[in-house]
This record gives sequence, structure tokens and C-alpha cells, in this order.
Amino acid sequence: MDRKQQLLEELKKHFGFDSFKGKQELIMENLMKERDTFVLMPTGGGKSLCYQLPALLLEGTAIVISPLIALMKNQVDAMRNYSEDDSIAHFLNSSLNRQAIDQVKEDVLAGRTKLLYVAPESLTKEENVEFLKSVKVSFYAVDEAHCISEWGHDFRPEYRRIRPIINAIGKRPIIALTATATTKVQHDIQKNLAMTDAQVFKSSFNRPNLYYEVRPKTKDVDSEIIRFVKSNPGKSGIIYCLSRKKVEELAATLQVNDIKALPYHAGMDGATRSENQDKFLMEEVDVIVATIAFGMGIDKPDVRFVIHYDIPKSLEGYYQETGRAGRDGGEGKCITFYARKDLDKLEKFMKSMPVAEQDIGKQLLQETASYAEGAMCRRKALLYYFGEEYPESNCGNCDNCLNPPKRIEASEELCCAIEAILALKEKKFKIDYVAQVLVGNTNLTIKSYMHDQLEVFGCVKDHDAKFMSTVIRHGILAGYIAKDYDYYGALYITPAGHEFLAHPKHFEIVEDRDYSDAEGDVPVAGSGALDDELFAMLRNLRHDIARRHKLPPYVIFQDPSLDAMATTYPITMEELQNIPGVGAGKAKRYGQEFLDMIKKYVEENEIERPLDMKVRTIANKSRVKLDIISCIDRQISLDALAQSQGLTYEELLDEIDAIVFSGTKINIDYFVSERVDPEIVEELFDYFRHSESDSIEDAINKFGDEYTEEELRLVRIKFLSEMAN
Repeated sequence: MDRKQQLLEELKKHFGFDSFKGKQELIMENLMKERDTFVLMPTGGGKSLCYQLPALLLEGTAIVISPLIALMKNQVDAMRNYSEDDSIAHFLNSSLNRQAIDQVKEDVLAGRTKLLYVAPESLTKEENVEFLKSVKVSFYAVDEAHCISEWGHDFRPEYRRIRPIINAIGKRPIIALTATATTKVQHDIQKNLAMTDAQVFKSSFNRPNLYYEVRPKTKDVDSEIIRFVKSNPGKSGIIYCLSRKKVEELAATLQVNDIKALPYHAGMDGATRSENQDKFLMEEVDVIVATIAFGMGIDKPDVRFVIHYDIPKSLEGYYQETGRAGRDGGEGKCITFYARKDLDKLEKFMKSMPVAEQDIGKQLLQETASYAEGAMCRRKALLYYFGEEYPESNCGNCDNCLNPPKRIEASEELCCAIEAILALKEKKFKIDYVAQVLVGNTNLTIKSYMHDQLEVFGCVKDHDAKFMSTVIRHGILAGYIAKDYDYYGALYITPAGHEFLAHPKHFEIVEDRDYSDAEGDVPVAGSGALDDELFAMLRNLRHDIARRHKLPPYVIFQDPSLDAMATTYPITMEELQNIPGVGAGKAKRYGQEFLDMIKKYVEENEIERPLDMKVRTIANKSRVKLDIISCIDRQISLDALAQSQGLTYEELLDEIDAIVFSGTKINIDYFVSERVDPEIVEELFDYFRHSESDSIEDAINKFGDEYTEEELRLVRIKFLSEMAN
């Protein structure tokens, strides 16, 4: 019997499959010939099987190095389900007691265990190294191998020590596997594991069944998520948040809105975390709200949606997390909420890192911003990032392709960009810098390099830097410009780019979407109310009430509140107070006229109100707000108050904004008088009284550097509290 036939029979015998998927067979054959093997395969492609079947067939025990305890448990359980003997697979990590460890070692030494899963931290322990020296190792499998690279989305320093430990235990073939790696990350992995001669098996990263969409992140994002989940009843979904606090809050909000949801993050005790994961896998709950700690290796094929509440730190992380949707080839919706402010926060968190790590982190964030704000095909942009060309101009399954923006001829601008990159000597400057030079913006860096003296400086004065950044990114996708990741993404011109400069031709771009105000108070088009007619009527009513009280309209109710009213049709005071941004005080002061209008509209149009869409708030949020109000009543410094609540100063101001916008009167004069000059207070108070918008960004655009953002926010709080409440 030839090896191919043998492999097929063993595949059927152990796993019940009749055929191999993609390059699985070639990968297994290479590994069983004792050759180093590198596997790049998207989530759902069947990576684990590539080492599981060879481990069962080869003599000895395969050492599988894996980053997460939950991942090991999941895979060990899966292997035991395929076998009659539980000793076929074990894990060795910090969760085991001494008795369990002794049992694992006994099974391994007796030859009963074919796969031993080990955390990299456990692998470095001297007693484990000594034990493994006595084991007949068939091969080493390094799972989630992107953790080795500093350019990877989940870098772990302990992964860098794997090769020396393998050398100490005893050299055997290595198979490194990852679902996501750019060319730079791939080279890092191979170099660090000393397997540069490995046979590389790379599958396509294209997941045609996945739908990609980026939505503006407004203050009404919780309501939008609830509406989305309720419009997909009974479907499994994962919602990713960056902070543990937001995971807990959002899970609780979903629960009180009758959605079966549970939280999952590394700060929870292990038993609860495992229980919540199992309930999701067993479909006792529909939605898991999690940090990125959840999902690695979770084999649930029918996840129908993945929502990112916060934009991820890198496109690799984004790709891997969205890849958990539709692993069975069925429907998979990937919805991401994006606001520029989120990336600014992530960049601030990097300040404590070494400079080299900051540079890498900022570059990864910039790639993410380019993807989120870009108006080109999402699939094309993603695949390019992973070194794969997608030949189609329209994939038909992303927001940008289904609602394509206007295209603009930009061959002249691309020529200017190419000339500028050449004038800057290539391989030193990144997209944003080149764009600033092209439009003639001066800053200290440009002056210090004397690039304001270059002939190309300011050669594109009809466009801003954002537009020119878009031109450059399209030039990269078209293959005229490239990035050198050894120089943190600096630009250089390809041979095709030189040819384009010599003989320009037709070149179109689509302008990026603007998310700069996405966290502001006015939603961007596409996220508004379900009933446009009622929304328009409510806006007119708001305008009349504002004129009567001689106040700007936003002081009465903000647009997200009107959005929610025109979606859920509240007709009682209690229902109105469940609308985001409407507290008891504001409901009592202004609410009755809105309720009367909505009730009449509902009756005249025979509307069946979607009571199940009512977004209820959770008590612990109210407790936080009560604590803040109480502390402000006692005139506690806002800096100290933020610290006591576990918030940043900016997050505390967000909470206070929400309090005053919902109609509660508070007095922060004691703090304003310390931080803001009385004359500034008077001028800004007058500005907000006559402004059509409460937007801080609008105020910054008007005043420039004259006032700080803190001064503007503090005076806005004072104004709203005194004039609106």
C-alpha cells in the first residue's frame, strides 16, 4: 500500500474524513519524511490535523507548544473524543496539580501518549526539560507561531526561547503553524526557530463567505449591537472588546435586553471562564462577549457573526478574530465599529514600551487605520496585507463593494507621489510623511531634514494630506510603490512604479471614508433611525422647543436620542427614560411633547411597536454615575475621582458628559475655577450658547490652539448642566 492510500485510510479510521482538505496531505507527507515544515493556513483550514494525524502514526510523542491553557484543553478534549484511550493526549501546564503531572509523565514514558501539549512557560522549567530529555520525541509542533514575531499581533517573549530549549531536549523536525502572518512575520518565525530551509505551505487567505463591514462608532453603539443581534435570532456570535471592563458591561447590557450572552476575559477565575466557554460551545448561550483571550483554537464552525466593539491593534489580529466566523463555509458577518479616538487611545497605551516596540506598534495601528478608513475593497486590502493578490476589483461581499463610492482619476497625483518618494531617497520615510511633503505642510521634522527646500515640496496644493495618503495606498495596492518592513514601513518605488512615472496611464482611486467625528454626537449616514419620517418630525419638534427656550437644539436631545426614539417608538415616560441620553430630569422637562407626537404617529400609521427592541440599561452603570455625582457634590477633585473609579481622566469626562446630557444637573464650578481662567469660561460659555453644535471637534476647528480640549470639555459640561438641566 502506498503512503497516500495509507494516510487516507488512517484519516478515515481516526477522524472519520474521506479526503484531505487543501494542502493537508502534502504537509503531512513532508513532516513524516522528518523535514521542517512551515504552515500558513487561515482559520478553519484544518491546521491542527496537519500534526495530529502524523503524531498518531509516528513512533514517539509529539510535543505541541501552544500559548493558551483554554486552547490546550479544547484540543486535548477533541483528540480524546477520537480515541478510546484518554491517555492518547495530555497537556502539561500550571493548571495541573502534582498528582495530575505525575500521571501525565507516567503515560508519556509508557508510550501511551501521542500528543503532549505544553505551554512555552512550562517548557522552560528545568524539571520539564529534564523529563522531556528522556522522552522519544517524534517532532515538535509550534502552534500559533505568529507569537514569536514582534511584528505579529500577539507577540510573546517566551516564544523567542523555544529553539534553545528544543536544542537542549534534543533536535527533531519542527512544524510551525499559524493562521495569520505577513511576509515579515513569516521570516521572523523561520529565523527564530532556525528553520529557514523549511518547506513552506501557504494556503489562500481569501474567505469568500465572510462579509466585511466597518461602521462609524457612535455613542449609540450598544443599541446598534442589540438591534443587530436581535435581527439574527438564535445565531452564534462573538463580540470582541479591548478592555475587561467593557466586556463585563456589554455582556450585562445584552443580558438585560433578553439576549443570551456571557463574558469571557483573562481576569475572570478559571472555572467561570471555562464554564462560559463551554456554554457557548454547547449553544446554551448565543453570544460570547470577550477580549482577544477568547477564540484561539476554538472549534465552533457555525459562528455566524463576529463584532469588534473596538478596532483591533493590528490587521493580523483582525483577520484571525474575524476568521472565527463561518468556518463551516456558511454565512459569516464581520462588523467592526471604528472611531479614530480608539486608535489614539491605543497609541497612548504604548508610551511605556521601548522605542523600537512603539515604532512597530504605531506602524501596525497605521495599517489598521488605513484599512478601516479606506474605501477600496476590504477583501483586496486584507489579502494584499498578507502578500496575496486578489485580481477582482469588486468582491461583492463587503460594504465598500456593495456601496461603492465615487472613483477619481489620480494618475497625475500618483506621479507626484512617486517623484517625492524618489526625492526623499526611498526606504526612509512613511506614507504620512510623504503626504505632508507633497501638500507643503511644514513641521519641525520636515524643516530639520530641509525637505521644505525640495522641488517636490508643496507640488500638490489642490489636495490635503489625507487625500495624498489615499493615493499612495492605492499605489501600493497597484504594485507601483512598496513598503520596506525592515525600515518600519518606509516607502520605495518598484520597477512597475518607475515604468508608470516614465509612461503614466489611467489610474483611479476612491476617497477614504471620514471617521474623524465617529464618536461625536451626530451619527454618520447609514447608522440612523429606522423611521426617517418620524425622525424628521422629532427634529422639527426639537427645533421648536429649542427656539422657545432660546437654547441650541442639541441641548434638548441629541441626535442619537432621536434616532432611538424613531426606532423603538417610546410612548410612556418609563420607556422614554430607557432611550440613550434621556435621564429622568430631561424626560420630565422636555419629554411629554415628544411622547405625544410619537403616540399620535404610532396610532395614525398603525405601527406595531418593537417592544423587544427596547434597550434597557444596567444597574451597575447607574451606580457608577451615582458615585460620580456624589463625589462631585462633595467637591472631590476630578483627577482623584477618575483614579478612584478606575477610569482615565478622559473617560471620567465622558461619564460626566453622559450624566449632564441625560438631564442631571451637577456643579463642577469648584474644579473649573482651578483649571480654567474666568475670562475663558465666559467666552466659551457664550460660544456654546450660540453654537449649532456641541461638538468639541468643531470648537477645536474654530479656536485652533487657543484653548485646550480639557478647557472646552469642562466649560461644555458647565454650560449643559446650567442651561439644559
